Amino acid sequence: MLIICIMSGISSADNLPVVVVNPTVDPKSFLSRSAFSAIFGMRLRKWEDGSQIKVFVLADDSPLHVNFSKNILRVFPYQLRLAWDRLVFSGTGEEPTKLKSEQQMREMVGSTPGAIGYLSRSMIDETVKAINF
Repeated sequence: MLIICIMSGISSADNLPVVVVNPTVDPKSFLSRSAFSAIFGMRLRKWEDGSQIKVFVLADDSPLHVNFSKNILRVFPYQLRLAWDRLVFSGTGEEPTKLKSEQQMREMVGSTPGAIGYLSRSMIDETVKAINF
């Protein structure tokens, strides 16, 4: 019984999305859930070194985006959408760049200085830096 509980804990952790950044980003800048919320909520726009943060996300109804929103940011996807829409409509900001697939996410985060996004653990390779908190 204990082995089943331990294994189910491992498998559920493996299913959680992982925040990834461009390898040029210093991960010491943002090791908290509140920093991730500010970044993905488009409230934090620059890294500690002053460089621009480029945020990439998947479609609002993407299973990985829903999982990321709920389990990493601890908000519902519609709450993120409302925050982004408020910034756009008020003229005070913009929404993140929406991508079509995890493969495109990996390519864009890996090739864009200052970029941040999220991937399934199985999609992570040497082109991006995984952030564990």
